[in-house]
Amino acid sequence: MPEWPEMENYRRLLSPRVSGQKITRVVVNRPKTINEPEDTFQGELLGHRILFVERRGKQLLFHLDDGNRLVLHLMLGGWLAYGTEGPKADSHFQVILGFEDGDNLYFGGLRLGYLHRLSAKTVNEELKNLGPDPFDPRLTPEAFRTRLSARRGKLKPAMTDQRLVSGIGNCYADEICFDAQIHPETPIPSLEAEAADRLYHSMRKVLEEAVEGGGYMDHPLTADDTITGGFDDQCRVYDRKGEPCVRCGTPIEKGETAGRKMFFCPHCQRMG
Repeated sequence: MPEWPEMENYRRLLSPRVSGQKITRVVVNRPKTINEPEDTFQGELLGHRILFVERRGKQLLFHLDDGNRLVLHLMLGGWLAYGTEGPKADSHFQVILGFEDGDNLYFGGLRLGYLHRLSAKTVNEELKNLGPDPFDPRLTPEAFRTRLSARRGKLKPAMTDQRLVSGIGNCYADEICFDAQIHPETPIPSLEAEAADRLYHSMRKVLEEAVEGGGYMDHPLTADDTITGGFDDQCRVYDRKGEPCVRCGTPIEKGETAGRKMFFCPHCQRMG
């Protein structure tokens, strides 16, 4: 599932391409992907411009010139493409937005994901329980420790809970725990302040490295996009079962916690 780095990477690549653009074509191949009748969705979008693209957690928000938003959640398997032609036939995409310059934004893989047209008020209501962004300046190490210490479960389920910090999922929770040298099943009450601080700094370090590397999801936005997906080869533990740890050489192990798979080094990552 796309996480903070994947969605931030898409946002950075899309912003200069679609900001200010007028929507001149709307194709809906899967009505379940949108939240209103197809003709209403099309009629309300045609002729309007995208002002800018915002990211909140794992969602992208396309701000429209009528005050409404297009809210995109790729969920599991969703991806984007942009250009005069898509990498597949148009029928493979659930929604397509065409622009006045002849380019198109293709929304693919949205069998579980969605693209909803919502008012600003509704968006704020639906996303009100999202935790702070990992790079929110108000999320200081002290604020992070306070939020984390309010939890009583194990570390990885808390890290992937969007109410704690928004945007982190399976992959980056594992990568962050590895960087901080903390086992993902560590009980949160046993974490000392120093370990929580390591986790905080690892969170910011790993996510910044990941977005600069294009994230791990190999779905280039454009035909000449050489950035997207580049971080997949840089993952240290995620999906690396049996490979030697880059720190100590111990084989990476795969386990499960709270119904989620986890990858970790049994030697480098200790409880607490």
